[in-house]
Amino acid sequence: MPYITVESGNLSDAQKEELIKRLTEVSSEIMNVPQEFFVTTIKEVPDKNFGIGGKTIDKVKAGYIRAHQ
Repeated sequence: MPYITVESGNLSDAQKEELIKRLTEVSSEIMNVPQEFFVTTIKEVPDKNFGIGGKTIDKVKAGYIRAHQ
């Protein structure tokens, strides 16, 4: 039974549903395994609980938004 795990920041319910649906469809097609056999989990990690380049994600996002306004 294939198992897909996604770790991300906070997602809306609609985003979660779409992500699970599309990951399952694509994985099923590539692996030639029926969609019914796939298990998918989403682990939401608050932006303050992980970082990139020594900065928490919330600060990285804020800097990106400022730079692209």
